[in-house]
Amino acid sequence: MALSDEQLTSRIVLRAVLPVIKVMITDDAAIKKAFEGVSGKVQFRAEDEDGPVGACLVFDNGAFSVEQGIDENPDLLFSFSTLKKMNDMFRGKPTALPQLGPLMSGFFSKPGLLIKTFRILLGMKLLMPTAKPKTPEKAHLKVKMTLYMVSTALSQMNKAGDPEMSAWTTKQPERIYQWSVDGEDIACHLKVKAGKTKAGRGIYQRRQPFVHMRFSSVENALPVLANELDTVTAIGKGFVVNDGSPEYGGRIGDFMMRIANLLS
Repeated sequence: MALSDEQLTSRIVLRAVLPVIKVMITDDAAIKKAFEGVSGKVQFRAEDEDGPVGACLVFDNGAFSVEQGIDENPDLLFSFSTLKKMNDMFRGKPTALPQLGPLMSGFFSKPGLLIKTFRILLGMKLLMPTAKPKTPEKAHLKVKMTLYMVSTALSQMNKAGDPEMSAWTTKQPERIYQWSVDGEDIACHLKVKAGKTKAGRGIYQRRQPFVHMRFSSVENALPVLANELDTVTAIGKGFVVNDGSPEYGGRIGDFMMRIANLLS
């Protein structure tokens, strides 16, 4: 049975959006410093018709990971009555926090963790298409986080059994879809093979990519990832080079657009 749009969005939020917090903690010097020596678990939980879904942010003295599922004893709990309310918070809906926001527990036991978590959530707004980075460092972070999120989200769509994505991946032999930015440490890929997918970081080394989307710079990647420029126009302007099959490159671009729509 296919997931509803809200179910699919929550899967993307929990399994693709939350994990890129690690990029912020690793690459943003201020965020990294703020979480030095911090330990605690922050649970996001939303009710669904088949039971609660969620994921837990785990901070461990500067290290960070995401545990899928429900931890019954987190240090801080964000609990939502519906998937849509949780999704809307990550979509940046202006009414999400004051009217539809989470019930929070754990404030009195670890107030510092709450404050730092809100700092992380505010930082995640950088992923929104409308967010305009004010410094080259923030621009670099936005592009890196966005590409890492998108490559993982594409795999999660397939793992969730999305009909269109499943039909597309099932017909393919082993293929690599690669994204990178020239001259930067930004690269990720999606491996597709007979209906299965796996997202990864860096340049895939074992075989040539079937499709490689190469952005000429961080600055030129921004309008493409913000959907301000379509791929054809971006290629014409020299903002991006699409090496490989134009048909399959265009199709994966369609899936990327769908992810953007689910999260907006």
